[in-house]
Amino acid sequence: MLAATVRVTRDLDAAEEAVQDAYVQALKTWDRDGVPTRPGAWLTTVARRNALNAIRHRQVLQAKLPLLLGPTETAMAEPDAIPDDRLRLIFTCCHPALAQEARIALTLRLVCGVATPDIAQAFLVSEATMAARLTRAKKKIAAARIPYAVPSVEELPERVDTVLTVIHLLFATGHTAYSGQELVRDELTTRALDLARMLRLLLPADREVAGLLALLLAHHARRSTRTDPDGRLLRLAEQDRTAWDREMIAEADRLVVAALEAGSPGRFTLQAAIAALHAQAPAYEETDWPQIRTLYDELLRIWPSPVVALNRAVAVSMVDGPEAALAEVEALERDGRLAGYRYLPATKADLLHRLGRDAEAAEAYQAALALSDNATEQEFLAERARSAAAQGAVGGDEGGR
Repeated sequence: MLAATVRVTRDLDAAEEAVQDAYVQALKTWDRDGVPTRPGAWLTTVARRNALNAIRHRQVLQAKLPLLLGPTETAMAEPDAIPDDRLRLIFTCCHPALAQEARIALTLRLVCGVATPDIAQAFLVSEATMAARLTRAKKKIAAARIPYAVPSVEELPERVDTVLTVIHLLFATGHTAYSGQELVRDELTTRALDLARMLRLLLPADREVAGLLALLLAHHARRSTRTDPDGRLLRLAEQDRTAWDREMIAEADRLVVAALEAGSPGRFTLQAAIAALHAQAPAYEETDWPQIRTLYDELLRIWPSPVVALNRAVAVSMVDGPEAALAEVEALERDGRLAGYRYLPATKADLLHRLGRDAEAAEAYQAALALSDNATEQEFLAERARSAAAQGAVGGDEGGR
């Protein structure tokens, strides 16, 4: 709805105001007349009408008070490279005039619909700091008159990597929600897949675009098995692989193979190859961990991220044992860049548990629990902490006898 309204206003603040007014009108109208058959279309139509009314109002004032209001932009070229408002909005937010962090945060807020507190949590800053960053980014778009349009073919390369990143983050935000009761937000993962497919149509020869689409497909294929019928989180080893979407996995595999054969893989293609190996394994124990570790080695070489290093440690634990992996995780702890990242203590807890150090594992699970705002994850971590604490107590008693 916001993306469709921005197409009218070319001003993010004005579009947000028009959308908010539409919701206010819906509260009044729907309560009186009932909810329309297509509420989303109703809201979009009203928001666009509000935006047009605001523009006409400004044009009238402009005619009467030209010196006070300054020039008004009335002629707006219609972008037509791709007929999708959301993708246009992503490209607008990913303009190189904005800092990389601002591009990602703005897109998460405006395109993904992620709440500002959740974005702040992702960036490990306060909500007030993130709100100020978003406001500055929107003002910069307006002040610099950044066009609301898909850039020309010549301008695409400098934006594509950021666009891929934000689509990946959109999917990740839905795949495991930062907060709330549910583990998965299907509307976000589905939207990310749609955008990835549209980007593939726009850039069919781009291997990283194919890699991203393959990555999302390989993860999305097992969405129905990530929780049990009561909504409890299931680990990868516990999921019913016969229920995974084999058509999606086959599509992901074709994309990965083609991307790998076409030349040196980028970070999304390498991640997709790892996800594809997980998806193809007939059982968790039969996963090709040595090859996954090799892929992580290459991924870490071209993308030296502490998150990648943490994920690689899991593969190391399956190849060389949990003790070797624990040393790497503890090195990441000392590094400090993942302070506040709940998967660091959660991974450490699993390794400690496998080493039989359950009392320490319980403490690490509690540390991960304190960093999580998602109810499903909290329940899972709390149960793991209780179980490890109980086993640690038993182990301690036995050790004392």
